[in-house]
Amino acid sequence: MNQRQQSARNTLNSFCQDDDVHIPGGPGPLAGLTFASKDIFDVAGHVAGGGKPAWNATHYPATTQAWVVQQLVDAGAELTGKTITDELTRGIFGENVHYGTPVNPRAPGRVPGGSSSGSASAVAAEVADFALGSDTGGSVRVPASFCGLFGLRPTHGRIPRGGMLLQAPSYDTIGWFARDAATFQQVGRILLATEGATDLPRNLIVAEDALELAEPATRSALNEVIERIRPDFDSVTTVRLSPTSLTEWSNQQQILQSREAWESVREWIDRTNPAFSFEVSDRYVMARSVTDEQVAAAQAGREAIVARMNQVFQGGDKVVCLPTTIGPAPPAGQPVSQRHELRLRNSALTSIAGNTGRPQISLPLADVEGLPVGFSLLGDRGADEALMALARKLTEKDR
Repeated sequence: MNQRQQSARNTLNSFCQDDDVHIPGGPGPLAGLTFASKDIFDVAGHVAGGGKPAWNATHYPATTQAWVVQQLVDAGAELTGKTITDELTRGIFGENVHYGTPVNPRAPGRVPGGSSSGSASAVAAEVADFALGSDTGGSVRVPASFCGLFGLRPTHGRIPRGGMLLQAPSYDTIGWFARDAATFQQVGRILLATEGATDLPRNLIVAEDALELAEPATRSALNEVIERIRPDFDSVTTVRLSPTSLTEWSNQQQILQSREAWESVREWIDRTNPAFSFEVSDRYVMARSVTDEQVAAAQAGREAIVARMNQVFQGGDKVVCLPTTIGPAPPAGQPVSQRHELRLRNSALTSIAGNTGRPQISLPLADVEGLPVGFSLLGDRGADEALMALARKLTEKDR
């Protein structure tokens, strides 16, 4: 790391300051690249602190590397540190009451997005070539949008989660960030064990109801992107994804994810009685109150969502485009009540991939008054490689 990068690192608040982690790089396809790892992945000899001092203090150092960390190190990449996350990954804005808010280099004075906040901050500031994150309810896609990065929520189950602090297992995925499509795809080939070329989808579906959720200026910016990429497809059609509303789809995920998140940490909370921020505490209180009847109804709702999206992708060779977030990063330090509404509105967008286990990649193709906002491509299950290749084609053609 050169002097400029070290200076930037010291002012970002993106890395965990209480635990110096470093694994040298070596030979391999990722040789010469540096990466940072969200503080939920095991690194031998260190505690995965989960963005919470009480969790860090009550767990032992790992004896082995998380699968995803080991794969990257084996491929030659250099691990330069662990990055801050929202408490136990329960947030999408990136503000941590214990460790502070990582800087958003692309939108000063605004949040970086969470829960993979430190990872996105480090990559956007060019102190890491790429960084690991996790995505349960948007924790890679939202920071990618707010920080102007590439970020993927992969097909659920594509990347092994061994050595990872889980939140809600039926939604948890491992993703990563990069500033350019070539590096992003290079990392993806390692993590997805990709070999050879892949066919690109030729038919673009515009998710009309998803676009309607975006703020007017964001909707306008994304419509300009759609017009710009229209010649790259054989057909462009507009579809309403939900027969009811995307907010209703989000409600199904909120119930199911909340129940799983509570079950993941209930025993630890009972034993340690930790202090949480108001927002995270509120979410766990809500999660604790979810009934079995609500879970059963939400599961049936989730199955209906899967069936509907299977219809959308029927026939293959399709990709859906939608806003990654409803708008650019909001200012840091907003009142909790405002954040609650924003979180629910963004969750209506992120729940589409979450409920169906499909891959979604956010591309830094738009901005609103100089602030980045993500343009997303949603693929069918297993289409991760096609999304990365398409992202590279669409972004590099404008250079």
